[in-house]
Amino acid sequence: MQYSGEITVLPVAFESLGVRSMCTYIETPEVKVLLDAGVSLAPNRYGLPPHPREYIALKNRREEIIRFAEKSDVITVSHYHFDHHTPSYTDWAYNWCSAEIAEKIYKGKIILAKSFKEYINFSQRRRGWLFAKTSGSYAERFEIADERTFSFGCTQISFSKPVFHGPEESDLGWVLMVTVKYKDESILFAPDVQGPMSQETLNIIIESRPKMIIIGGPPTYLADFRMRVEDINFSLENLKTIVKHVPDVILDHHILRDENWESVIKPIVERAASLGHKVFTAAEFLGEENQTLEAYRKRLYSNEPPSEDFLKWSKLPSPKRRLIPPPL
Repeated sequence: MQYSGEITVLPVAFESLGVRSMCTYIETPEVKVLLDAGVSLAPNRYGLPPHPREYIALKNRREEIIRFAEKSDVITVSHYHFDHHTPSYTDWAYNWCSAEIAEKIYKGKIILAKSFKEYINFSQRRRGWLFAKTSGSYAERFEIADERTFSFGCTQISFSKPVFHGPEESDLGWVLMVTVKYKDESILFAPDVQGPMSQETLNIIIESRPKMIIIGGPPTYLADFRMRVEDINFSLENLKTIVKHVPDVILDHHILRDENWESVIKPIVERAASLGHKVFTAAEFLGEENQTLEAYRKRLYSNEPPSEDFLKWSKLPSPKRRLIPPPL
């Protein structure tokens, strides 16, 4: 989809498209960029493993990621969660990945990735190191991107300082935001800032003055469980501030894991509309229906019971399940 002028923006994999991801393709006349080429499913939701329809979405979105990767010049990695990068090992149970798939995605590309040595927690430090040694080895060039700008003709790809993955001092660590700017047009990609929940991150977003932002909302489904309600509410208020300053907002990711996501974002959508601004999910931006499959997993199991073969596979030990694709 042509966003405006000469920048093309295409969401590739998101919660509104049935999977955990924020993978987005951006093209200018000079460079083709794939942001955060990862995808995954929640291992357990409502005490249930992913439904077959989620696996169909996972397979389809993975194929789309491969397709867009093959035409891209640059692939970015904002942080080392598996819904934001593709590891080089076999896992059909949650990430639909393998060494062959990783090579297809990253081979011959310019990889611009978050540092795996600084502003990173232990688990992501290990994942980042492994990524550099495996998927990174397929690249034409592997660059640490923190606080750097890369120029491709009149196009600039600029990375923020590491910002918090959610609330300040979050155990989940830090992520990089990315701005793709061509002439006077700019798109800001803000994965996993969760609203944002950090005042400093909000300030960076507002000061950037993007024409469009692609942002992950807060995980409202975790309120009072793994996330403080105060942080959730602060995040939702910050989103009202963002839609005041940014004309077009793609709001997706964590917030769409909540079965009541539409009512949660309604005040944000209304605030935007009152200013002549727009809020979309990734699916809505593409003109498609929302497929928030994880949020409706319990309902899917009730309305569309899986086959006996699938249920038998789903009860295998996790290490074995990762090595055997599910029967779909």
